[in-house]
Amino acid sequence: MRRPVLTLALLLGLTAPLAPATAAGAAADATAGTAGGAPAVRWAPCAENAAVECGTLTVPIDWDNPRGGTFELALARRRASDQAARVGSLVINPGGPGGSGVDAVLHDWLGFTPEVTSRFDVVGFDPRGVARSHPITCSLELAVQAPDPLSLRGQADWDALLAHNRRYADDCRRRTGPLFDHVHTGNVIRDLDALRAALGDDKLTYYGVSYGTLIGQLYAERYPRRVRALALDSNMDHSLGTQAFLDTESWTAQDSFDEFVAWCGRTDTCALHGRDVRALWHELLARAERGELTFPGEPEIVLRKLDLVGLAFSSFYGPIWQQFAELLAAMESGTGTVSPLLAPMTAKKAAEETINDASFVFCQDYALPVRDFREWDRLLRRSAAIAPDMLVSAVAHPLALACQGTRTPNPQHRLKVDGSPGLLVGNALHDPATPYPWAVNAAAQIGREARLLTYEGWGHGIYGSGDCPTAAIDRYLVSRELPAKGARCPAVPPAEMSARSAPRPYPGPRPGLPGWTYARR
Repeated sequence: MRRPVLTLALLLGLTAPLAPATAAGAAADATAGTAGGAPAVRWAPCAENAAVECGTLTVPIDWDNPRGGTFELALARRRASDQAARVGSLVINPGGPGGSGVDAVLHDWLGFTPEVTSRFDVVGFDPRGVARSHPITCSLELAVQAPDPLSLRGQADWDALLAHNRRYADDCRRRTGPLFDHVHTGNVIRDLDALRAALGDDKLTYYGVSYGTLIGQLYAERYPRRVRALALDSNMDHSLGTQAFLDTESWTAQDSFDEFVAWCGRTDTCALHGRDVRALWHELLARAERGELTFPGEPEIVLRKLDLVGLAFSSFYGPIWQQFAELLAAMESGTGTVSPLLAPMTAKKAAEETINDASFVFCQDYALPVRDFREWDRLLRRSAAIAPDMLVSAVAHPLALACQGTRTPNPQHRLKVDGSPGLLVGNALHDPATPYPWAVNAAAQIGREARLLTYEGWGHGIYGSGDCPTAAIDRYLVSRELPAKGARCPAVPPAEMSARSAPRPYPGPRPGLPGWTYARR
């Protein structure tokens, strides 16, 4: 199994009893260098793209022990095109954890409109442990030895899983050094506040998508009076226990599958129109379980059930239903072409010995204990009852296993935001990764400071999904104008979205891994 290298989130109000950061803690950060006297970033043209500036910011490895060593936080900036109308800096995070904010700015992954790019310097950073910011480095050989979550058969397999997790974490810690144990989002938001100060902004303007919303939520909790505007797109809910996490991830994966089947039933151009799509799907799952399913045109690539579920999951991000239907038809017949958007991931060359595995960020943010194999088996059966076609989430279940036996210094708690300006919380009704109820629940936890924007369509990330959500987020970022209470944006059919601009995966988190999404042009 390919170890999950990034992540997502959760629903409903099952909570872990942990108190949020205090105002005194925020004040202590100021004395640690995040406020007055903050160091300026030295910017220079990026080697990859001279139109973008790159730089670094020195921050502590451990904010609670700022004299215990430092590392360099990697940054990239596109200057506002209209400096006379400039509002300030817009700091962004593209998700993950593991998504590179530097690459997002270098390659314009998020596709901001001129309304935003003329008014803001768009600034991306690689969070600690990610990409250019002292990456968590692990053995590729050990990473690919992770057990398949759907193949555990008894307590002996469970014990072997725990042993593997210990061996793998020890390897990653040895290769990474002291930063390995300090990559959780509680530290990331302190890095973000140091960045805000270094940019010369009294208050933070921020856009985060997917796991990037957790960064925004926790920033508003710790530093409510340092917020100018936070746009949180496709939201996390950092309050759930193990069962609620897996239940809601399974539910939203199945919801996206149901939407795909319904679309195929009403759309003549679907490659499976008029067919029993669910019956075909279960035939393919059975072939995968027998080891008889291969990727079209690449017979050496044998797909297991989790691989097939992952291909479905990644197709729902756009969504790219047409391409997914063509893939299923090609798998059934053994012939046909497959969209490169759903090509199998070959993330590393054989000569490479290490990977950057940011799944440890998730493990340090989410305590998802499972007692033993019997409990894991019960959770799997529960998930299969919730998601009879998808069976599991291609992200949540592998991550839950990967985190067994690890330490969680920033565990779940209900958000408590007090004193911030209004925050924009947006989500699609049919998001395969961050279910709509997560956004509802996160907004309810934030309380009166939150304004929920509902996109009535599909996919992961509502910015760029039609004029309505994009314009609403633009207005909020520029003018801090929140949508009306109960605001909803109509769904844009996938065919219409494709006609406007063909989706493409950005070269960051890849299909089948958390944080992967489409950038639209």
